[in-house]
Amino acid sequence: MLPAAFPAARARRLRRSPALRAAVRETRLTPDRLVAPLFLKEGIAEPHPVASMPGVSQHTIDSLRAEAKDLAAVGVTTLLLFGVPRRKDAQGSEAFNPDGIVQRGLRALRDDHGEALVLAADTCLDEFTDHGHCGPLRPDGTIDNDAANDAYARTAVTQAEAGADVVAPSGMMDGQVAAIRAALDGAGHGETAAIMAYCTKYASALYGPFRDAAECAPSFGDRTTYQMDPANADEGVREALADTAEGADLLLVKPAATYLDVIHRVKEATRMPLAAYHTSGEYAMVHAAAERGWIDGDAVMAETLLSIRRAGADLLITYAAGWMARRLAGA
Repeated sequence: MLPAAFPAARARRLRRSPALRAAVRETRLTPDRLVAPLFLKEGIAEPHPVASMPGVSQHTIDSLRAEAKDLAAVGVTTLLLFGVPRRKDAQGSEAFNPDGIVQRGLRALRDDHGEALVLAADTCLDEFTDHGHCGPLRPDGTIDNDAANDAYARTAVTQAEAGADVVAPSGMMDGQVAAIRAALDGAGHGETAAIMAYCTKYASALYGPFRDAAECAPSFGDRTTYQMDPANADEGVREALADTAEGADLLLVKPAATYLDVIHRVKEATRMPLAAYHTSGEYAMVHAAAERGWIDGDAVMAETLLSIRRAGADLLITYAAGWMARRLAGA
């Protein structure tokens, strides 16, 4: 019979050196698991740093191309593109303009990298509407769910035609995945364009810096009628199962670090490829605390990203993607 202290002694033996700890490490984070969100703004001559997100900028086409090359060089091979148009209207029509800012960015990156990068595009309207909501509005100010889905479908087709491997509907409209899948299939992209569904996206207070970068804060009200209540985990699983049934190829939980339980439950319930979005607020809080000297920012950022992977995320969408990849390489 083994002595009671045996398991603890074994654990200590396996922690004795960096090489031993690495040999038995259960969860690994590699650059190809990181997704870099990038902002492309129309009408600027040079990149604009985002004050609330250290290290993040709104890009020109040229600076976007340079950033993509830098990311690819350190092994980050999946990019998620957001657009900030010069012109906005009530319908968000620049989102589905075949020559819109996102579509031009996709074509430029595809020309540069061929099939070496996975190009994903945000498929939503909030950056493109003059009111900042994720779809056209009815006269009473509520979102017109079906009109939004029609716009998402049109947007997804133009993104696929511009070179997107993955379209990512983030608006949380009912039936959005089914509408987009039908449109892509009908346009001949049934085998070439995947859908990464924001299936479990919460009405979180952690999106503020993103809204600075994407210039998409609602001009009135909030998004609580179409994004999820942060109190609801069971609902998050139901939404993931519904999007899977509608034809999603990948699922996404947002936020990430503060919703590790939801990431784990969605992964266990669906066994689908799963992304988690380490949000702008989660990213900015680490930087803010580090700037005050309260934490070791690098260590906390790395530990946070590892925890998201450990919870069950296959892909980590994070503004720290390039930094993390360089850290993993020892650069």
